[in-house]
Amino acid sequence: MLKLLRPAVTRILTPLGRALVSRGIGPDAVTAIGTLGTVVAALTFFPLGLLSWGALVITLFVLFDLLDGVVARLGGNGGSTWGAFLDSTLDRVADAAIFAGLILYFISEGDTLMAAVTLACLAAGALVSYAKARAEGLGLTADVGLAERPERLVVALVAAFFAGLGVPYVLAAGMWLLAAASVITVGQRVWHVYEQARER
Repeated sequence: MLKLLRPAVTRILTPLGRALVSRGIGPDAVTAIGTLGTVVAALTFFPLGLLSWGALVITLFVLFDLLDGVVARLGGNGGSTWGAFLDSTLDRVADAAIFAGLILYFISEGDTLMAAVTLACLAAGALVSYAKARAEGLGLTADVGLAERPERLVVALVAAFFAGLGVPYVLAAGMWLLAAASVITVGQRVWHVYEQARER
């Protein structure tokens, strides 16, 4: 669903991408910076309970996930196999850091139940990505599901932001929703691949 916003965000980021290309900064560097910034912010702000600040800073670095594509296109090397591999791999690192930071926050608050729920979000989210990658490796598709990466990030970061502002129960609700949606998405992708394999 959030894929519909990608063209608009890409247009907004194009001037910045053009400036980076003019300074010789390539898409791989943008990808690495975005991931490093996300990891540092998630593992610093969230465990300290600075949820709103963490969500804001992470959102800024998450935009690098779109900016690297803009830089690649403007630099004339868009769509490279290496770039796609690096981007997908570092996305998993960034996602793991975000949910690990939230798990550490819940542990610091003594809330082991929500730490476990957030761990379920992390594990199910990894399975969502793995199911798609494995399907594509077999020549099939699995680009379906309720909670793809953009939706998972939006729910997690919005919930963390409002929790940091003192809104009660919003982070817990977000994690429960995300855990359920991620499990459903895994099921949707497994079924989608099963139907394609059966047709073969």
